[in-house]
Amino acid sequence: MTFVKICGLRTAEHALAALDTGADLLGFIFAPARRQISPSQAAAIGTAVRAAGRATLVGVFVNEAPERMLDIADTCGLDALQLSGDEPLAIARQLAGRELIKTVRLNQAAGEMDWLECDLPNVRLLVDAHVPGAYGGAGVVADWPRASALASRRPVILAGGLTPSNVGAAIRQVRPWAVDVSSGVETEGVKDVAKIRAFVAAARATEADRHAGP
Repeated sequence: MTFVKICGLRTAEHALAALDTGADLLGFIFAPARRQISPSQAAAIGTAVRAAGRATLVGVFVNEAPERMLDIADTCGLDALQLSGDEPLAIARQLAGRELIKTVRLNQAAGEMDWLECDLPNVRLLVDAHVPGAYGGAGVVADWPRASALASRRPVILAGGLTPSNVGAAIRQVRPWAVDVSSGVETEGVKDVAKIRAFVAAARATEADRHAGP
């Protein structure tokens, strides 16, 4: 099954809607960004989610100190930490025992090859688009052919410009472990419940078609 991550959530309403549609991972952005959320806000949303069902809660950080990430993880009850900046592989030792998601952009950035070659069991890779000056949320489609090559060797999360209209094609071409969406389920910069529902439905329908065969 291809898992679904809805990222950039800022309200309990939208988090619970994502949970209700069947999303598997819910992402909260703690880095400076338009969708940034405070630890206290995320903790309140996490409490509401835990009371309603089960999903993996992911905190998204950019070049943050390990100590602060661990503190926020404990405060908010996060299940995984997503490193979306220029973090070196060495930081994984400081976050030992935590589930990590490392964003790679397949642009030969310094240190990226270390992550691509690492075999740490607690690390998953997320492929996003390379947009100079941006660390995510740009709505630009990632390099699907290269993501597919990586996905043939290890489980990956595919992000970057995904929408209800193209997520099916992305799953068929890349065959990722999970797909990640933020701006693609928004209307005028705000999460749209109908689009969240459509995105999850499109991902699930594609998965069903793959298993049904010809």
